[in-house]
Amino acid sequence: MNKIQMLNKISTKGLEKFPLDKYEIGTEVVNPNAILVRSQNMLDMDLPESLLAVGRAGAGVNNIPLPKCTEKGIVAFNTPGANANAVKEIVVAGLLLSSRKIVDGINFAKTLVGKGAEVSAIVEKNKKHYAGSEIKGKKLGLIGLGAIGVMVANDALALGMEVEGFDPYISVEAAWNLSREVKKAKGLDDLIASSDYISLHVPLNDKTKGILNAERFGLMKKGVKILNFARGGLVNNADLSKAMADGVVSSYVTDFADEELLKMDNTICIPHLGASTDESEENCAMMVVKQIKDFIENGNIINSVNFPACSLGTVAVSRICIANNNVSGVVGHISTILADAKLNISEMLNKSKDDVAYTIVDIDGDVPEEVIANIAAVKDIIKVRLLKSSE
Repeated sequence: MNKIQMLNKISTKGLEKFPLDKYEIGTEVVNPNAILVRSQNMLDMDLPESLLAVGRAGAGVNNIPLPKCTEKGIVAFNTPGANANAVKEIVVAGLLLSSRKIVDGINFAKTLVGKGAEVSAIVEKNKKHYAGSEIKGKKLGLIGLGAIGVMVANDALALGMEVEGFDPYISVEAAWNLSREVKKAKGLDDLIASSDYISLHVPLNDKTKGILNAERFGLMKKGVKILNFARGGLVNNADLSKAMADGVVSSYVTDFADEELLKMDNTICIPHLGASTDESEENCAMMVVKQIKDFIENGNIINSVNFPACSLGTVAVSRICIANNNVSGVVGHISTILADAKLNISEMLNKSKDDVAYTIVDIDGDVPEEVIANIAAVKDIIKVRLLKSSE
């Protein structure tokens, strides 16, 4: 029986994909083979020896201890693109909120409770204070063209905006989905200097932390509007505050509220609602469960953030799955052990990612446990599993 522990509530549409005769699922499961998580902080969590995988029902993995997982051979999965439409829609809403002073106008209207028949006249007299501008014909600069960035770009074009993007690492799939009308920026600074709106769609890491800082605010047009539905920390708050005071940034819309931002004028802080839709939660749950199930039953890795993608379909007879340090000679040792045991390899796939590698070996017959023990004893092997066909 495979054991799945949930650290957060996961959509039942996803959990239904686990056959109840093969999987035990719950929040109090002991010694789990896999953990499903959304926002729960796992950074200080003890990881049991039984743990094979962690599945994040979402894209960000800042709450997962990736170095510790990698060291133990635990594969961490996420669900890129599953919540992309939900985030795209709130970014489009952010474009409008940054332009039309809708939030200020609503807040003003709420102050008129009790004014009775005077409300209409007061509204007409004061609506000039909440006038804004249209987004049609304005230039949107996108920093990052992943699944969400591409969808925002295409929809912004449909709304009549001029769109330019910067992403030196754009994937082939993203490029295929991106409208040919989206212009390619010469560089990040050129994009920042020429845009009326700037929207961030990059992960938070050492290279992107504070990517919008004093130097880059100095390049921007007066009155630029900035949207951040990617990650808190991408914008330097102190530098943003000064840019607002200087009239450079006229509006900042973010999904990542903090004390500093809440005190700033012309800042709209949304309480992390980007992926908070029923559809998004269902999509993420179904995607992560499918990936975890395929890994547990077949050893295949799809959408891992710490191990390479590696897939050989379903197990035919016997399959050995091996995680190891990415050094030379390991595959040779494995092949020698299998040859000495007179086991025929029907198919083998080896992939690497940074400091780790993953190998799937399909064998035509049964594999003795002593062979698995011999492979596990090889230097630089992290984890070995033997899988057998369920048929």
